Amino acid sequence: MKGSRALLKMLEDRNVEYVFGYPGATVIPIYDEFIDSSVRHVLVRHEQCAAHMADAYARASGIPGVCLSTSGPGVTNLVTGIATAYADSSPMIALTGQVGTGSLGMGAFQEIDAYSLMMPVTKHNYRVLTPDKLPHILEEAWDICQTGRPGPVHIDLPVDQLSADIDDSLLTAPYGIKPVKEDTSRIPDAVKLIREAQKPVIIVGGGVIGGNASKEIIRLAEMTNTSVVTPLMGVGAIPWDHPLYLGPLGMHGKLGALDAFSHADLIIAIGTRFSDRTYSPHTAPGENCKVVHIDIDATEFGKSNRDAVNILCDAKKGTQMLIDALSGYTDGHTKWDQTVSDYRKRCCCDQKTDAYPINPKRVMYEINQIINDDMIITTDVGQNQMWAMHYLHISKPRQFISSGSMGTMGFGLPSALGAKAAKPDKTVMTIVGDGGLQMVIQELATSVAENLPVVICLLNNGWLGMVRQHQKFFWNKRYSGVELGDDPDFCMIAKAYGAVGIPVEKPGEIKDALKEAVDCGKTCIVDIKTDCEADMVPMIPGKMSQDIFRDGCCY
Repeated sequence: MKGSRALLKMLEDRNVEYVFGYPGATVIPIYDEFIDSSVRHVLVRHEQCAAHMADAYARASGIPGVCLSTSGPGVTNLVTGIATAYADSSPMIALTGQVGTGSLGMGAFQEIDAYSLMMPVTKHNYRVLTPDKLPHILEEAWDICQTGRPGPVHIDLPVDQLSADIDDSLLTAPYGIKPVKEDTSRIPDAVKLIREAQKPVIIVGGGVIGGNASKEIIRLAEMTNTSVVTPLMGVGAIPWDHPLYLGPLGMHGKLGALDAFSHADLIIAIGTRFSDRTYSPHTAPGENCKVVHIDIDATEFGKSNRDAVNILCDAKKGTQMLIDALSGYTDGHTKWDQTVSDYRKRCCCDQKTDAYPINPKRVMYEINQIINDDMIITTDVGQNQMWAMHYLHISKPRQFISSGSMGTMGFGLPSALGAKAAKPDKTVMTIVGDGGLQMVIQELATSVAENLPVVICLLNNGWLGMVRQHQKFFWNKRYSGVELGDDPDFCMIAKAYGAVGIPVEKPGEIKDALKEAVDCGKTCIVDIKTDCEADMVPMIPGKMSQDIFRDGCCY
């Protein structure tokens, strides 16, 4: 069996449905095998978007996504997308073509050291230098990308190895990886802190969603009557309307969540990493606050700079162990419960504004009127992302997909296509700005050609809105490099690609436009002209010397 056939056979055996990629000379052996394979190839228009699609496929389904590029510039174009998946712990296999082994290091056409290039942005990295190693490598890569803290694994494939013969029996040989280290010995210490706490708060991140631990989180919160906050990556871990959910924390989170978190005497952190956007001088609790931290990755421990009980295991197992050990728990923090309830009541933003030009809050209001459990929302990065995080009614895990740690502009559209591939029966909507959309607008062709229809809710204000907002608040309104100028007619571009375009200029037009976009069954841009002066507030500065910007906040 040829190496290329062995590769496809092993993907088929793992029920891989899609490979998102772009061909080139070094991967033609693989593309030849696609013709007779059950694996469907999705031809992207830029390799970065192949990685974003594979990433979002994994986030929506919980199954590793697979992307593929040729050597040289194909590899370099993948890097941003792979780094995005790595930063957000998304399981993915990245396959790259490479010049033949005899040409390595010779400066051959489209040669680049992909192995070294991918090292900082992958969980593990391989180069196939002996054809019989391919089955072992793919088996390990498949397990590694999902085991422990998930992440992308890269396999570099010299073209001669793809064309070489492989012993068929190697495809089913037993291989394995080392078990993930765990340490749950401090569960009793964690239970003691929880029982003694007078002002506890639970914060849950992307590790809860990736670890399928939402049910356990809700059970823990309910049995201890403890309020829950989430960073961006944890949105959907608990329903938006659950009485114990205070909303998202972060630079543009809910001020009620911020108040609860900063006044807590115990933080129960599960599958989250105390990033700078959620854990800043304005949000950090007092120095006497204790932390119980459950995480599968020990490198995340210690970032809270507070006395901590660390439990090294996955979110689902660790949370269930707490639940079991807390049997008979009685709520001893009723005064705090009332305080937190007041925080929640005060944080009730009025989104239904008739302001003209359109305030994006109104767009979020209208999306909330149509959102349901059969809809997935993805976002780009910037103000559009923060409005979505702050206002949307997200009820389920894997319903909200966004680029967190990397903050990758251009993520919105390709992530929607990956999510649609993973969940073809669901409506997929992406919320984007005119800056991010223009980085990847060519993927409209992929959407139409591959029959992956999505709704593109475009908040079109003619500016790079989040950078503009920073310059407005922190740089005395000295705007530089942020006005996009003469944006194209996005509706005409949509139609040129065979998609649908619906222009919206007045608040009263939003509802019908969104409904038409969802009902039409085709890829559709809803081009909503929004107010460039509408700021995403609150905005929490990184320094205590600066006040929180809350102009227009209800809180």
